[in-house]
Amino acid sequence: MTEDTRSVRLRRVGTDDLTAPEVEAIRRLLVAAFGSDDEERFTEDDWQHAIGGQHFLLEIDGDIVAHASVVERELHVGGRPLRTGYVEAVATAPDCQRAGLGTMVMREVGSYIRERFELGALGTGSHRFYERLGWLTWRGPSYVRSPTARARRRTRTATSLCFRHRPAPRSISRRPSAASGGPATCGSGGGRWRR
Repeated sequence: MTEDTRSVRLRRVGTDDLTAPEVEAIRRLLVAAFGSDDEERFTEDDWQHAIGGQHFLLEIDGDIVAHASVVERELHVGGRPLRTGYVEAVATAPDCQRAGLGTMVMREVGSYIRERFELGALGTGSHRFYERLGWLTWRGPSYVRSPTARARRRTRTATSLCFRHRPAPRSISRRPSAASGGPATCGSGGGRWRR
């Protein structure tokens, strides 16, 4: 079948509405896309962070070849709570990468976040991919808040956050950093956050 006659469909599905075969196909895709390296591989813990929200599925001829999910979180920037669409589990099948499919998914994710949240966030080591889609890199410190204690655990700097604002909250400048009013923090309870 030629590329011109392939059926391409992008759809949004809530976690509770995914079928068992869809969940299985998404998880296979994530494992294949993230590879087997111990530092990068997609784990059960990663999957738990990706469920409970909306899944964006890009299908070609009925096969899921790209995925991202958006899960609601509450991030605090400079002490101000912001309703945040946190992006998880972004992946494209290895044999379909570099064809614009991830970009298609992330454009739809961006539209969804702009319509429903004060802020969008994600953790990544692939800053250029997201920056060319309008995401900004957080340059300040970031922490995970504990639901049972006042202690905070600093996040790994290699996976700094990127934000997309709708419009930019006053506590966040166009070039987000610690000077924007303080660190970014995310609660670890209710909507767990690993980065």
